[in-house]
Amino acid sequence: MDPIKRLLEIATHEVGTHEDGGNNRGPRIVEYQSATWLKPAPWPWCAAFICWILREWLKSPEVLAKLSLRNNKEVENWRPQTAGAFDFERWAKEKGLTVLNKKSLAKAGDLVVFDFSHIGIVVKDQISPDSIECIEGNTNGIGQRDSKAGDGVWRKRRSASLVRSFIRLLR
Repeated sequence: MDPIKRLLEIATHEVGTHEDGGNNRGPRIVEYQSATWLKPAPWPWCAAFICWILREWLKSPEVLAKLSLRNNKEVENWRPQTAGAFDFERWAKEKGLTVLNKKSLAKAGDLVVFDFSHIGIVVKDQISPDSIECIEGNTNGIGQRDSKAGDGVWRKRRSASLVRSFIRLLR
């Protein structure tokens, strides 16, 4: 399977996941958070969601071949394990990935870092410079992201004016 299609398949499968048992809580949220270096607890989990998606994506032989990763140690050294959205830009630069400014047009499979310390994954090539379609964790149906308003994994359209950067995982 095409690596980007696989990435989007993983993310799309999670749409509809919701917190359970309180704010920033639930079995799936704990699973997402376990993909970071932090101990799972009731903290905002948008970046953890992306770490989890990438961890699952890296289980695909096609992805490993495309990224020239040969073993589990290389995979663990490559994948992000941060709980901070802005940290993804540093991680991407360290790994030699392309970090695009907000004026660039995103492609499906790009990570999108928002200027309000939030992150998602672009699900459709950006045609208009005005908006993007993405899947995000720790958000809600009206687009809020904070420790009280985010309630699940949603697919949504956002204004491109909110973008800080895009990260292209594959060239």
